[in-house]
Amino acid sequence: MGPATTDKETPLIRIGIFLVGALFPGQTSGEVLRNTVETVVAAERAGFDDAWLAEHHFMSYGVIPSPVTLAGVALGRTSRIHVGTAVSVLSARHPVALAEEAAILHHTSGGRFELGVGRGGPWVDLEVFGTGLPRYERGFAESLDLLRAALTSEKVSADGEFFRFREVPVTPSPPGLRPIVACTSAETADLAAARGLPMLLGMHIGDAEKAAMLARYQSRATPPPPEHRGAVAESAPVGHVGAAVGFVGDTTDKAVAELRSAMPRWLRPGLAGYVPIDGRPRPARDVDAYVDLLCRIHPVGSPEHCVRVLGETIRTTGLTRVILLVEGAGDHRRTLENVARLGRDVLPSLREHQIAYKRGR
Repeated sequence: MGPATTDKETPLIRIGIFLVGALFPGQTSGEVLRNTVETVVAAERAGFDDAWLAEHHFMSYGVIPSPVTLAGVALGRTSRIHVGTAVSVLSARHPVALAEEAAILHHTSGGRFELGVGRGGPWVDLEVFGTGLPRYERGFAESLDLLRAALTSEKVSADGEFFRFREVPVTPSPPGLRPIVACTSAETADLAAARGLPMLLGMHIGDAEKAAMLARYQSRATPPPPEHRGAVAESAPVGHVGAAVGFVGDTTDKAVAELRSAMPRWLRPGLAGYVPIDGRPRPARDVDAYVDLLCRIHPVGSPEHCVRVLGETIRTTGLTRVILLVEGAGDHRRTLENVARLGRDVLPSLREHQIAYKRGR
């Protein structure tokens, strides 16, 4: 498959894979990390545009504590595909250090690195890394603005509640990246809109909820201020990203049955790994009902079903980027097969349908 644009008049949606480094029973974390990189290589071969890596600490839900580091490995093993973080947890990181790491990957990969960031949660990570609960509760906007400055300015300084330091030069030279912001609340969506930053919308919500978040964003969006435009063109599309589960089977019933059997073995112990820093009750989730929801609202099924569901998502939401969680079967061989089938049986038809839709409007 060629690039995600056929001509200047018909920009096509970018389709990527989404990997959390899921640790299923019987696997080792080292094995999962090696398999994750191999899956990114397979995604490039299958024609995907992007691969996105999630950050988690101290849990089996995901064993990638530094998606920036693993992105560097994956970028070194590939030549075309973009690799991004979905997301780096900004509440547990120093924004300038993260910007420096992003700059390294941007410059050494020929611009193929993409940075997604999120607020994270009130988890024990904040205790271990010493950033503390206040950074999570009220420091995200300050952290995000400092990150943006370090990504776009030749010099950076800070005089806020959480960061105070003298002006220093930014090296390597700032890449001009526009970070993507994970938005699970209206408050964070408003924050991203006020800064002209793209949103990442999670796989726990369906098309209607995603469309509502995008409409809210549009009603509150303002152009980025000159000091944060950097190398990003002012007229560049925002490029919101929507996450979904993507899984192909010979029939829809078979694909759904496979994920219903496999995913709870990962999710039950994995979700239990979210440990609050301050003893607050952790929200409970009905895992079986959650898997049923994911299978119902996302492209899980026959190739034809996946094309139809993805096409409806694009039309309903107006998203220009979709990322698909492909590792739900819990078996690396099956994950590689899933990536290959998505690339062979779903992506080409989706491109053709989208071109026809755009020409018919």
